[in-house]
Amino acid sequence: MGTIIYIGIFSALISVLGTLIGASIGVLLKKPSKKLMGSILGFATGIMIAIIFLELIPEAIKYNGFGITLIYILLGIIVILITDLLSQKINEKRDSHLKVAFLLALAMMLHNFPEGLIMGFGFLKESNLGMKMAILISIHDIPEGLAIATPLVVSGVKPSKILRYAFWVAFPTMIGAWLGIVLGTISPLILGGCIAFASGVMIYVVFGQMMLETNELTDGFTAGITTILGIIIGFIMLNTI
Repeated sequence: MGTIIYIGIFSALISVLGTLIGASIGVLLKKPSKKLMGSILGFATGIMIAIIFLELIPEAIKYNGFGITLIYILLGIIVILITDLLSQKINEKRDSHLKVAFLLALAMMLHNFPEGLIMGFGFLKESNLGMKMAILISIHDIPEGLAIATPLVVSGVKPSKILRYAFWVAFPTMIGAWLGIVLGTISPLILGGCIAFASGVMIYVVFGQMMLETNELTDGFTAGITTILGIIIGFIMLNTI
């Protein structure tokens, strides 16, 4: 029992580290130009595209197969689309940057919970495997934290609030890690469904919000190049760590 507690504490710490590092980078930029912000957001968008299509979706297919995974992805897209439409009706004058940050944070929270489950299962199966997965998750959460912080910085949100925001976005990873360790026998079908659903949410946010925001902040050529660079870096990161 003591070992489980220690593993859980470590998982909790590592789960928030990457997101907070990314958010801190965004905060330290203070008042960058729109072109720089657009470039950073484009880069983060590219890395997230790589994570979605090269890691999350293949992982979900491994658990549930193509057909069920596709259904969950579509369900995720529909749910976040409805959420987006409702948010527009509630407050049509909302700052577009804050809207992007809100939707992205929601997508991250849905995505971070199954991440935590995977981390917890890794520690149960083999300590080295759990450690490797924790480090990988933490590293690939860095651009996610940056992507969350960027639109908030542009909107003039205080750094302390941005870091608190990033912490709560990472919080579901902590819950997932503890749950994965404690339960240990959760159905792979449920895990795969969570990952696929989160992938659908992220697909909508990336292509329906982040890319549009990038194009608004900078020119099309810069947006395209930084996004491509992000995809390449994401591909390298996922295959070398």
